[in-house]
Amino acid sequence: MSSRPSRGKEHWNDDPEKEHNMNFIMSDKPKRARMKVLLALLRAAALSCGLIIGLAPLCLAEAELNRQDPSLDAPSSRRPGAARGALISAQPLNTAAALPSAARNFLVLYNSRSPDDSDVVVSGTVSIPAGNPPAGGWPLITWTHGTTGLAPQCAPSSDTVDGPEHTYLSATQAMLDAFVRHGYVVVATDYQGFGGAGVQAYLVGMGEARSAIDIMRAARKVDLAVGTRYVVMGHSQGGQADLFTAAIGPDYAPEFTLLGNVAMAPASHIGELVQEAVIGSHPSPILPFLTYMLQSYAAYYPEIALERILKPRALEHLSDTLDGCIDDALAAGYWAESIPSHQFVTQPDLSPLLKAAAANEPGQLRIVAPTLLIQGTSDRTIPPKNTDAVARDLCRVGNSVSYRTYPDASHEGVLDVARSDIEAWVNARFAGLEATSNCDEPPSAAASR
Repeated sequence: MSSRPSRGKEHWNDDPEKEHNMNFIMSDKPKRARMKVLLALLRAAALSCGLIIGLAPLCLAEAELNRQDPSLDAPSSRRPGAARGALISAQPLNTAAALPSAARNFLVLYNSRSPDDSDVVVSGTVSIPAGNPPAGGWPLITWTHGTTGLAPQCAPSSDTVDGPEHTYLSATQAMLDAFVRHGYVVVATDYQGFGGAGVQAYLVGMGEARSAIDIMRAARKVDLAVGTRYVVMGHSQGGQADLFTAAIGPDYAPEFTLLGNVAMAPASHIGELVQEAVIGSHPSPILPFLTYMLQSYAAYYPEIALERILKPRALEHLSDTLDGCIDDALAAGYWAESIPSHQFVTQPDLSPLLKAAAANEPGQLRIVAPTLLIQGTSDRTIPPKNTDAVARDLCRVGNSVSYRTYPDASHEGVLDVARSDIEAWVNARFAGLEATSNCDEPPSAAASR
């Protein structure tokens, strides 16, 4: 159980605009010449090593270089011929990021596609249970994590017992470890921009989803006994990513079979986060999350010009977000202490930003498999009314949704109190049982407060 008061202050709010736009474009990043030769040598070694454990440290050296210098545009992040989900390297993992019940844990680097369809290198973890796989292979869960930060050290696969986001990550790992203990393979992407070059696709649904799907392909290169039937699970930022993963999965990876998805307290109504900050007159924990979103959206939507939104001093301090992770940003520093409205130019050009936010709203999605939607009534991070609205929107467009609310459960507390329900629901999907929907009479997390 996590007890991070700072996360209890994040707010995502209603954005009335619902225009659907799936054209994601990534802007060019500044390139650096230094270390290109070394990176090319490392990449060649990584491509040849696969699972040769003796070469594993060399295989991961490129990832470590990028983590030390996230602005480095590594050659491996632009490999036009690489297949989606191609495994670059796999190294045995025994850090805090490993799931303790797994017989084998791996830190992997793999290829995915950016929202503009260019190649990117992504990191993540693969956890394989003990014993012999069932006929058809191990059942598979792909996990999409909540907000940890933008800096390389914030990546979940980099977690340590004294790491900056260990409290939150240990809470999610406890839930995931139970699945491994009961015979599931769990794969967990860091999202693009953490393990390789580029900017994290923060709340860019297509980018998050592709990272979560392609790690399943990479996992089958690690062990062919990993099955092709899967369920997506995610929390907070990862709840939004979960819904996008389930929406695009059947078309993006037709060799896999989606059985369902579990979205826990998903981020939604993103546009009003911006609108609330523009008029905010007191320091607000909204700001650190807003800086993540602004940087991500400006990278993937070139029509968004941050200099037409933020004042020069605010632009100068965007780099502060790479000095620590989300808890650091919420606790102290420029973004924790500043007045939100003072960061914006007079009459900021918000139209492209709000359009991008609307395109990343999860309630608009069509998902061919059942959805389990989870929300705690005492969540101060994702407002319960927003998840109520996501449930209504998903039902309205024809999805099969089982929406469950949990009295007095906090944002992270719901991971624990809903665990047995989640496990039973996932088990039922793999058992071939029909999922029930309560779209006719959905509950209300907001009304239960």
